[in-house]
Amino acid sequence: MAEKQEKRTATETHLEQVVELLHRHELVENLVSRQENTRNGLVESLVHRQHLTELQQLLDRLHPADIAYILEALPLEQRLVVWDLVKAGRDGEILLETSDAVRETLIAHMDEDELVAATGQLDTDEIADLAPDLPREVILDVFKALSTEDREQLRAAMSYPEEAVGALMDFEMIEIREDVTLEVVLRYLRRLDQLPDHTDQLFVVDREERLQGLLPVNRLLVSDPDTLVADVMTRDYTSFMPEQDAHEAASAFERYDLVSAPVIDAEGCLVGRMTVNAVVDYIRESKDTETLAAGGLSEDEDLFASVWKSVRNRWAWLAVNLVTAFIASRVIGIFEHSISQLVALAALMPIIAGIGGNSGNQTTTMIVRALALGQITRDNAQKLFFKEISVSALNGLIWGSIVGLFAFLIYHSWQLGLVMTGAMALNLLLAAIMGVVIPLVMEKFDRDPAIGSSVMITAITDSGGFFIFLGLATIFLV
Repeated sequence: MAEKQEKRTATETHLEQVVELLHRHELVENLVSRQENTRNGLVESLVHRQHLTELQQLLDRLHPADIAYILEALPLEQRLVVWDLVKAGRDGEILLETSDAVRETLIAHMDEDELVAATGQLDTDEIADLAPDLPREVILDVFKALSTEDREQLRAAMSYPEEAVGALMDFEMIEIREDVTLEVVLRYLRRLDQLPDHTDQLFVVDREERLQGLLPVNRLLVSDPDTLVADVMTRDYTSFMPEQDAHEAASAFERYDLVSAPVIDAEGCLVGRMTVNAVVDYIRESKDTETLAAGGLSEDEDLFASVWKSVRNRWAWLAVNLVTAFIASRVIGIFEHSISQLVALAALMPIIAGIGGNSGNQTTTMIVRALALGQITRDNAQKLFFKEISVSALNGLIWGSIVGLFAFLIYHSWQLGLVMTGAMALNLLLAAIMGVVIPLVMEKFDRDPAIGSSVMITAITDSGGFFIFLGLATIFLV
């Protein structure tokens, strides 16, 4: 944890240094533009270039992921200044690390030749990640520059949807035969310039490329060199298929502490591998998407996007909220006569709605998480439903009694206290039912249950809470 905090602090320090150098650059640039004296203007121009040189030297020392972090934290004008200073040989790696929204602004600033050069630095699986954001002409030029094998790999990677294992797999792996000795394998490895990243095991295949087993690198290093691969390889392994859901694969990586895993087709032939770095990136992106979706936001919005673009990105759920607010106001309007006779109702209404919304969001969060982990089945769905109902009923009675006592002490009306208790219990039951039903229904219709569930829950518990509370008050108090 301390190491993680230290690393984050270092990244933030680099961001502060970049911002400071950009600020100096802008100050000197403004002075140069207004300078009439040629000599003074020359001096300031030299200082101006010195700041850019310092900035470029700082960027050259940073990891592509750190540069991506800095780019995402800068307004568009400063972002493009930094982007122009990045060495051409690192463009592609940095584009891979940025968010989709920021990547869009950077790509728009590059011409076709720059994009082809940046993409040409990458492996085929990485090119496939960038392909949806690149102009068609760039993709065609990249295709022409690839070898026949790489071209087929790129086509394969681009043929799978983003949520499939095939979209995350890479093709850099080491294949060996089972009828050779470990000494032969070691000699083969020594001839390589370097091992593919995250190589913790070698893939044992036959002449038809069918996967036979895995040879962990630690076994290779500690076993007798004269031993055959077949005698030390493991035939018990976790594998995936390209069409398989990426979230299932990510869960398996977490469950079994995998570093890499083979990807095979229906005939058992090795087509690629998944690595932990791709899985971590996928989990992080999924988490970011869910966080934004919970607030009704799109993942396509840049932190420093234009005002109009941000407005368009956010208006949909604001419109939904406006409609639900009108519904809630009409519910209150129905009981206007009751409120006018007992003013205390107006003061107590927000308590019922607020607690109901919080309870519903707690239930929804649990259900969405369980759906994401694949823990809800037909057999346990009913038990889960009744469990959540029971939790909400008990919470409703406990907190309803507390709120009822609170109302009695303030307004000296035991009838109002009972209405508060009953309304709290009923609204929490409504929140529990909707908190389970809404995510399950959205999942049933292939919609992301994380998107907008909290907005819908809040709307229902607000309107339902007002209706229940004011309805009970009308019956028993007015």
